[in-house]
Amino acid sequence: MIHPARIARNLLFLVACLPLAAVSAQDPLVTGEVPHPSAMEVQQSSTGFTARNDHEVLEVTVCGDSLIHVTARPLNAPAAQESQPWMLSHAGACPGATFQFNDANGTATLTASRLAVSLPERDGNLVFKTLQGETLVRERPNLPRTYLRSDASGLFHIEDRFSPDATEALYGLGQHQSGMFNYRGSVVELGQNNTDVAIPLLVSSKGYAILWNTASFSYVDNRFPLDLNLESMAAPQIDYYVLYGPQMDDIIHQYRSMTGHVPLFPEWAYGFFQSKDRYNTQDEILSVAAGYRTRHIPLDAIVQDWFWWKQGGKGDPVFNSGYTDVPTELKTLHDEHVHAMISAWAMMDSSAQNYKTMVQKGFEIPGAQVYDPTNPAAQDFFWNGFVGKLFGQGWDAFWLDSSEPEEAWPHVGDAILRYKMLHIGSGLEYTNIFPLEHTASVQERWRQANPDKRVFLLTRSAFMGQQRNGATVWSGDVYSSWWALRRQVPAGLNFALSGYPYWTTDIGGYHALFNGQANQPAYQELYARWFEYGAFCPVFRTHGHRDHNELWTYPEVFPTLLAIDRLRYRLLPYVYSLAWRVTSEDFTIQRPLVMDFRQDPATWEIGDEFLFGPALLVSPVLEEHATSRSVYLPAGANWYDFWTGERTEGGSAVTVPAPLDRIPLAVRAGSILPLGPAIEYTREATDPIELRVYPGADGDFTLYEDEGDNYSYERGAHSTISIHWNDAARRLTLGARQGSYPGMTAGHTFNVVIVSAGHGVGGEATSAPDKSIQYSGASIAASF
Repeated sequence: MIHPARIARNLLFLVACLPLAAVSAQDPLVTGEVPHPSAMEVQQSSTGFTARNDHEVLEVTVCGDSLIHVTARPLNAPAAQESQPWMLSHAGACPGATFQFNDANGTATLTASRLAVSLPERDGNLVFKTLQGETLVRERPNLPRTYLRSDASGLFHIEDRFSPDATEALYGLGQHQSGMFNYRGSVVELGQNNTDVAIPLLVSSKGYAILWNTASFSYVDNRFPLDLNLESMAAPQIDYYVLYGPQMDDIIHQYRSMTGHVPLFPEWAYGFFQSKDRYNTQDEILSVAAGYRTRHIPLDAIVQDWFWWKQGGKGDPVFNSGYTDVPTELKTLHDEHVHAMISAWAMMDSSAQNYKTMVQKGFEIPGAQVYDPTNPAAQDFFWNGFVGKLFGQGWDAFWLDSSEPEEAWPHVGDAILRYKMLHIGSGLEYTNIFPLEHTASVQERWRQANPDKRVFLLTRSAFMGQQRNGATVWSGDVYSSWWALRRQVPAGLNFALSGYPYWTTDIGGYHALFNGQANQPAYQELYARWFEYGAFCPVFRTHGHRDHNELWTYPEVFPTLLAIDRLRYRLLPYVYSLAWRVTSEDFTIQRPLVMDFRQDPATWEIGDEFLFGPALLVSPVLEEHATSRSVYLPAGANWYDFWTGERTEGGSAVTVPAPLDRIPLAVRAGSILPLGPAIEYTREATDPIELRVYPGADGDFTLYEDEGDNYSYERGAHSTISIHWNDAARRLTLGARQGSYPGMTAGHTFNVVIVSAGHGVGGEATSAPDKSIQYSGASIAASF
């Protein structure tokens, strides 16, 4: 069904194309046959070309060898002066590239070294192609772009219409809870809400992406398979980029080059976070942390959720009577090698002193009880009067909850900025900007206050560019149900394809079902399956609204939880090395299969499996009482069962055992998987490192190490060890260590295991490695 508003817009061509001043309320809504606009007149520029007809101006810029920028506006509209804080400098976002210009036979064409764009001047629709002539995407020839009056003064309600091909799949766009992985045939709303995150990067299985360059409330509409319509409620012009990979890693690299690269989290943040809604006192927090240590359960962080403040004092850095000596509490935790994160909301109680000061100084968003993070003075106020005071006590991380933001009453967060005015401009134009500016505000002042302590922020929402702010995103307040668990997997994979590498969920869900009785067997099964999945998310964190949430309080599944927790910690050398690749190479840790196997069409629709780094294929169990599940092993590789060592050729689905204590894991042939010693917190021990080699193909891995919780790595204080497996020669080479850092170990003990059926399997250390190598930093090789 076509939306009535769209019918009206298509018929109202005069409104779409004539100068807005000529349109009046008396103009007819239906004019009969719509007149065709005049042909475009094209003029080459130093960066591309400008085209215009009697209705609009179109500017096409070659920003890179595989990056094109498009803007378009009504003929009499001024050139846009919109602030876009999500982008880096113009030189970073659009550095330019060599191109050729040709205008012949009614078509103007720009050709860069890897991407071409042409403009049929009669119809005015852009067509993007590879240099081999393959059409990637095109605007529709019938009325490709329209501009209506926006409800925001001086801006336009814009729409651009594209034509996807018959088979391509579409991904990205942030995080959404529909359960869809491939968005073909659907409508996606881009408006921040609890559990729904708006990032307007649309990625295609054909190897291109469209970055819809606005923070406005928007829709991506593909209900009719031939149409892909991108629509925003308030913008000064149509503004988008086309990025060509064709590999999705290349697209994400371009996106982060435009919007910001990702810093390393502190090493402890890749361990386990213990949290629940909520711990009520200082003593309770200390007791839980001690419980982990006395039970020898790996743990690196504990979380203080909301209502630590005095009644009515949300927004003030004043603890209630349950917290008698916070600095001493934090010292006790730190002495136990436990880090502490505290919830700090942007939304304040109207009775809080900071709220009253905020309103007095005009630092709030009118009509919402939150500060305005687009106002630099309000940013200073929020840090100096609230978060900075907590930081001074010794907290290690901030949980920036309700970052869409929510309204105080009614307690909702459905793109509320649409109806507000921000310091930066209309909320309809900047609907989705809050989490970006909020996290940037805290990160910048954190680094000013302590340049040597790595930032870690947890937030419920995100926007373009936020990946540069030291923040991870969790999927919001989802239900404790199998229905919700199934939807987290594709939601997280699309989030990864939106260019944001760090994501997590409330393991076990947030909103309690089971009448809040978390000890029920049915809930314990759900919790165990969610925990297994959560261990293979980039950030590993449990949370929920229930009476207890510590691992030992789930007795029926505790052995499984403990084994999975210990496996995550054994994987830390692998995980931390991948984190370095995120920072240094724009890598993505949690990888939908289509990222690595785009040429295998069977992967295009698989949203319930993923790669965790280059080696591990993870297939979460998402059905109640399941004891097995079907796993697709992508073509082009052979795969080993992590638990048994059995090897299977890729290109087909297999049914694998999945008892409650086992998540199906496969390892790609040619992988080198480093597993550390059994530890209870990060940096407790580094040796020995078990190197599991999965033969069947050549393989490489780079082991990364640094001090773990400062920014010296940005100045070169880190080391890498390249490891190569020559499959034909059955030879493993450890390259010479590159770089150094203070406190670096002199060497490592590497226990090498060549995996086979029954050998080098499961989460425990292999009792009889094939060879032990004493590594002192010089290159060394061993044959097997």
